[in-house]
Amino acid sequence: MRIENLRLEKTEYGQRSVATITWENSDRGPMDVYFGTTLEFADALSRNANAFISAATIAALGHGEGRVSIEGKICPYLRLGLETAIAWLQHWYGYEKIPRIEAEVQETVETDQSGEKRAGMFFSGGIDALATLRRNRLNFPPEHPGAIKDGVVVFGLEIDKEESYNILLDSMKEVALDAGMNIVPVYTNVRYLDDRGRFWADQFESSCFASIAHAFSSRFNIIYLASSYDIPRLHPHGSHPDLDPNYSSYDLRIIHDDIVSSRFEKTRFISDWEAAIRNVRVCNKTQNFQKGQLNCGKCEKCIRSMLSFLALGILDKTNAFPAKDVTPDLVATIRMTHVNYFFYAELLDPLKKQGRQDLVDAIQQKLKHHHGEDFKGRLKSIDKQYMGSSLAKLKKLVAG
Repeated sequence: MRIENLRLEKTEYGQRSVATITWENSDRGPMDVYFGTTLEFADALSRNANAFISAATIAALGHGEGRVSIEGKICPYLRLGLETAIAWLQHWYGYEKIPRIEAEVQETVETDQSGEKRAGMFFSGGIDALATLRRNRLNFPPEHPGAIKDGVVVFGLEIDKEESYNILLDSMKEVALDAGMNIVPVYTNVRYLDDRGRFWADQFESSCFASIAHAFSSRFNIIYLASSYDIPRLHPHGSHPDLDPNYSSYDLRIIHDDIVSSRFEKTRFISDWEAAIRNVRVCNKTQNFQKGQLNCGKCEKCIRSMLSFLALGILDKTNAFPAKDVTPDLVATIRMTHVNYFFYAELLDPLKKQGRQDLVDAIQQKLKHHHGEDFKGRLKSIDKQYMGSSLAKLKKLVAG
């Protein structure tokens, strides 16, 4: 993979930083990767090599590229961090071929004398992001350099419809105004270096966020990326406390924030913040976005969040979801997986205290089914990996 022709371009909405990426070992055409923003924040963009190599290296790993070569110099901290990130992904997912990083490193660091660098965060409107912002507000005095000043709302990662993005942007501005934070709109296509959904979730996610942060490193020296899981539930994932900080450079620190709070604890933490629960966005069904209501109420993430709101007695206090209650039939539609079942397990006692034994029974039924299916799946995996599928062959033989 070659990363070349780093440049700044004017756009209809402002300005963007662009580089041309050419694949060498994959049957894929050249691609111009960009990070853009509006005129208000255009001065924060630069032709920063760190921005392009962060995500590109992980995409190159996923596609078996032999090297990643880039024009321009990268931070030696980041170079070492990328090698560590690759090692983690290799450990988790068994890569045999890893790309060489061919890049000059910066000999010196430009010392910022302006005092204008600040802390920012990626602001999706989800429970995790809202909890990160509130946690920051309660723990950092406004003058502290770690106090979040900007929320970055991204078009092109999870949301790629302009109308939906603009609706989200308006809602996030309302929350940001209440919290005393700026909103920085960002437009990018970096995810399309590899748009496989499973690859994004398991390996690629935080490297893309890091690339965006580096594109704006003249504005930020700290960027917070809200965690999805707490310590007991950590598992290999595309955003992980052992992975994300490795995408930092000398002058930009990437923080994987809050692994001590469970999903329900985070929801409780924001439950009395009116602006947050009025504008919360957990749903990725972006075609259903409406002004004042960003959630479909039917997908797994919506149902899980509605159950949490119900367990806290606040579902009827928000119009963020299209319904004020959850039925056992709706719970029955949930697809339980090895990465979401524990979100439901922690809701059993709070729902019972709310007198919703019907929902407790429905969730327990889903959990029981999941554990049975999960055991079968794990046994099948062990059989295939370590026993040469001998159990499967025996079952087939017995079945005649």
